[in-house]
Amino acid sequence: MVATLAETTSSIFLSKLRDEMLRDTKGRQILRERPIVNSKTIDIPYLRTLPEGTFGKEYVNFLDGEMVTPDTRVKVKYIEDEELAYVMQRYRECHDFYHTLTKLPVSVEGELALKWFEFAQTKLPMTLLSSVFGPLRLSSEERTRLFEKYVPWAIQCGSQSKLLMNIYFEECWNKDVTEMRKELGIYLVK
Repeated sequence: MVATLAETTSSIFLSKLRDEMLRDTKGRQILRERPIVNSKTIDIPYLRTLPEGTFGKEYVNFLDGEMVTPDTRVKVKYIEDEELAYVMQRYRECHDFYHTLTKLPVSVEGELALKWFEFAQTKLPMTLLSSVFGPLRLSSEERTRLFEKYVPWAIQCGSQSKLLMNIYFEECWNKDVTEMRKELGIYLVK
């Protein structure tokens, strides 16, 4: 249902996001080549051999730690424009890369923080809707922590960092993840 809502409310915003990608060299390359993120296109066993501290190793550690695979993203169904459908699919498929870079946990609180970060980056309505209604599932203490700690960080970091939709993550496996965060302007929440 969330995926359907995202697709049916995002066309204008996806166009703007696509235009931002077109203004960037790597963004244009991504739109031209249309890489797909799944276990057929990513060599997970290879990533496990990479040194600790590389983006690829951190990513596979995240996947293994959460017991997930890159195959969990729902395919786009309700966006007719082929290029905009790809932008939405890429956004979905990069979600775990964002977890890897931000080190946000897979918890209601962590996911909401990441949705605020994604909203600051993409302006997609679904991210805002999740951010507004998701906290209803939190305890009073968790809600306070979300709005006092995570939301200010997410808005500031997400709006000041490089647009992650323009990152060709599949070319970054061997990069030092700390250096990558610096290059992208991402700092961890404290």
